[in-house]
Amino acid sequence: MAQDPPAQDLMNYEAMAQDALRGVAKAALKRAAAPEGLPGSHHFYITFKTDAAGVSGPVDLLSKYPDEMTIVLQHQYWDLAPGETFFSVTLQFGGQPKRLSIPYAAITRFYDPSVQFLLQFEPPPAAPAEARAAPAAEAKPAEDAPAAAPKAEGEAKIVSLDQFRKK
Repeated sequence: MAQDPPAQDLMNYEAMAQDALRGVAKAALKRAAAPEGLPGSHHFYITFKTDAAGVSGPVDLLSKYPDEMTIVLQHQYWDLAPGETFFSVTLQFGGQPKRLSIPYAAITRFYDPSVQFLLQFEPPPAAPAEARAAPAAEAKPAEDAPAAAPKAEGEAKIVSLDQFRKK
């Protein structure tokens, strides 16, 4: 008796599951953007493909990380704005505020080390150079920036993924 070949997944369940899990990251960012900020000791390490379609930020910053970059939302971040398809945030790099816009589809890892919660996603295909979003102008602090105080002392850090990889 011949066995039938496995049915082809015409629903594309894997992609649907990836989108649903990215919704968890989006919901966490929305909670972090609330006036109360991040609760307790929660903080996020967000890794994303810098060459994915829609990623924008200062050219000097993104050129240092031509493939992938990890940002940390913990102490100093401003103007976190989670939208429906992407989020924007201002972080300090070398003491300078810089604005990044990151589509949720560009995220490859979302990690909250305070509770050991990790989501990993399939990387999106790299966007052709001409299709990438124009880099955003470097964020200039508003005159009342000191009044919009950071979440706490310290600077954002870019972290190598090597510390998270199994050896």
